[in-house]
Amino acid sequence: MSIKRKRRFHAEVATSSLSDIMFFLLLFFLIISTLANPNVIKMTLPKAKSNEKTNKQLISLSVTEDKQFYIDKQQVPFEELETTLMNKIGADKTQTVVVRIPFNLQVQDLVDVLQIGVKNNLKFVIATSPK
Repeated sequence: MSIKRKRRFHAEVATSSLSDIMFFLLLFFLIISTLANPNVIKMTLPKAKSNEKTNKQLISLSVTEDKQFYIDKQQVPFEELETTLMNKIGADKTQTVVVRIPFNLQVQDLVDVLQIGVKNNLKFVIATSPK
């Protein structure tokens, strides 16, 4: 008399490659997120031989070619620029403000913006693009 074994089919899902896929997706999104800077308004910056990059949290003050002023992508009229900037900085006067101004604007436009920093003892840095 032969003994029959019951062979049942067990459904399986191979999960060994899922961890590899998740790792590559995580790596992809990390690389893409470092390349995208959401606080930037497109403009042609002046050129400089040496550029320094920083990872500190900065406040971006942008001036467009038609003299519209933006603080971190929020449009602000020039008359309210100083009060809005001081509200954004708050009590931390050591915070750096990056001034992004097109290369073809007049020097007087840059001086008008920088006088706000001098008046309030703020640290202003001019953004440039590499030569």
